[in-house]
Amino acid sequence: MENKSHALLAGAFTIALLVATVLAALWLNRDRVEWVPYQIATKLSIPGLSPQAAVRYRGLDVGKVENIEFDPEVPGQILVDIGVRPDTPVTESTFAILNYQGVTGIAYVQLDDDSSRPVRVRSGPDHVARIEMRPSLIDQLQNRGLAILQQTEEVARKINDLLAPANQKSMLAAFNNVSKTANEFEDIPRRLQPTLAKLPSLAEQTQQALDSITALSTEAHALTGNLNGIATQLRTPNGPLERLSTAVDQFGSVASRFEQDVLPLTSEARTSMRALNRALDNFTDRPQSVLFGSPAVQPGPGEAGFSAPHQ
Repeated sequence: MENKSHALLAGAFTIALLVATVLAALWLNRDRVEWVPYQIATKLSIPGLSPQAAVRYRGLDVGKVENIEFDPEVPGQILVDIGVRPDTPVTESTFAILNYQGVTGIAYVQLDDDSSRPVRVRSGPDHVARIEMRPSLIDQLQNRGLAILQQTEEVARKINDLLAPANQKSMLAAFNNVSKTANEFEDIPRRLQPTLAKLPSLAEQTQQALDSITALSTEAHALTGNLNGIATQLRTPNGPLERLSTAVDQFGSVASRFEQDVLPLTSEARTSMRALNRALDNFTDRPQSVLFGSPAVQPGPGEAGFSAPHQ
């Protein structure tokens, strides 16, 4: 009986020692850091993220994920409760993204800041501040990959439309036309060969024509100089122009004198000739007028002695 009692005491002591060891280890390893609570609200997918996952600020461990649940007020929104060290510089421009550790694929929360609003955010159990969550690189690649796939499908569809039988016939016809055009272009140098052969003689004739034009220009320049000399001589004092002007003035004075002296005599001679002609006509018509004189002229209307004939 005594052996049994000693064995029972030894077992109880061993169990008590183990319990004390476990409690001491838990007490020694307990978290003495007072974590500052923050909350991340997102409608993005968070695959691989679980409670107790790490929270890092630009690569440094600053906290952990405490809880993950759905938002009861906003359908489809996920709330991620995290706790970070008090010295973590969380500002109004701080944002979170979902990252993965190496090849293990374990997800963690990566905090970063774009410094657009460097104002510290205060948070506590009574008022938990929220941090924006942005799409991660994988999310961006996924979204862009879907867009690229859609564009690829659109390009493939357009290529299929382009390679339709009707379009193939059109392209073959266009290629044939291009081939014919190329053959015609190859024939152009042969047709131009006679013209090219004539170019040297044409260039020589052109040079001769230019030489003739140059000589003509030289002669014209000399002629212009001679004309300028003649004009200068004509404009000299007592020159031909001045003498011609003097002669014209003298001719004008002679013409004026002729008009003043000779023209009146000519007018009187014309009057005498008309009177002589009238006398001869009167003698021819009435020879007796030489003896008896000219008959009296009957007075006309309005003159003295005029009487109207009786009806």
